[in-house]
Amino acid sequence: MGNCCSCFKVPPPSPTVDQSSVPEIKEDTMEMRRLFTSHQCTMGPLTSIDSRANGNKKSPATNLSGLNNVGSDNCGSVPVVPNNLRSSRPFFARLPPLGRATTCSSSSTNADCGKQMREPSEAKLNGLFDQYKDPHEDIILDDGIERLCDDLQLSPDDFKILVFAWKLEAEQMCRFTRHEFVNGLKLLKVDSIRDVQLRLPEVVQELTINGDMFKDLYRFTFRFGLDATSGQRILPVEMAIVLWRLVFTIREPPLLARWLAFLENHHVRGIPRDTWNMFLNFAEIIGSDLGAYDDAEAWPSLFDDFVEYENDQMNQNITKDDIIKESLTTKD
Repeated sequence: MGNCCSCFKVPPPSPTVDQSSVPEIKEDTMEMRRLFTSHQCTMGPLTSIDSRANGNKKSPATNLSGLNNVGSDNCGSVPVVPNNLRSSRPFFARLPPLGRATTCSSSSTNADCGKQMREPSEAKLNGLFDQYKDPHEDIILDDGIERLCDDLQLSPDDFKILVFAWKLEAEQMCRFTRHEFVNGLKLLKVDSIRDVQLRLPEVVQELTINGDMFKDLYRFTFRFGLDATSGQRILPVEMAIVLWRLVFTIREPPLLARWLAFLENHHVRGIPRDTWNMFLNFAEIIGSDLGAYDDAEAWPSLFDDFVEYENDQMNQNITKDDIIKESLTTKD
């Protein structure tokens, strides 16, 4: 950095003017004029240079018209100078400008950028909770949930409400505590009804493509359906059927309708957690072809009963004509 202005370095004059040095200074001046005469911009006088280089003070330059004033408007830039006489700019001028602490990518929209930068307001979240909480308890109960659903323009049995409860990590159906509500909306990065309306479809879209997320929602649904106040551990079959239909609003397995019909037509008391959880694996592995089912594997006995029932139904659907056709085909 000590040589930034070395190109314009002129030996300091002696206390008494030495006439013999005047021609030398004039020659330097003429040489520098010659270098810049090809530039077409209006030239301004070279201002005096008070910067120091290597601890030596520059002597004031005489009225040299061959240089632009840096920062002036005459063509907006310093003329091109040969490398051997080009002035080095200070090192800090070459540093890129400092960026902001939080920036968005050039491909982000303004809405996306605002969403990334803004954190939900705790005061707004508590105020929103207070709009729906019970007058006598610090909990959102049935009436508050109905009003919340109305404001979200959703039915209480809509799949998005199940997703909403899952994101709040609600412990029990038909009630949201202040902690669940405030912390759940923080995780969703929202603090208004409008924001919730915009965010829920995004979460649903993620669930359609992310199997691990859906599995987490599926397992949550069983716990959410239990009556925690009574210590319930098995879902009543009527509740299980409702929740299976609800959670499989997306990613519905091919055999779901037959499975639910089987449950409705048989006297099944309830669905344990293991049966609920393993049905997701069962539906993924078996698909629609029950012929792939292996009863030697460790499936719940209810699955054995279902496959047996389905095979009986298929056999009953075979008519007498089908049997005759099959026997003739075999003889041929």
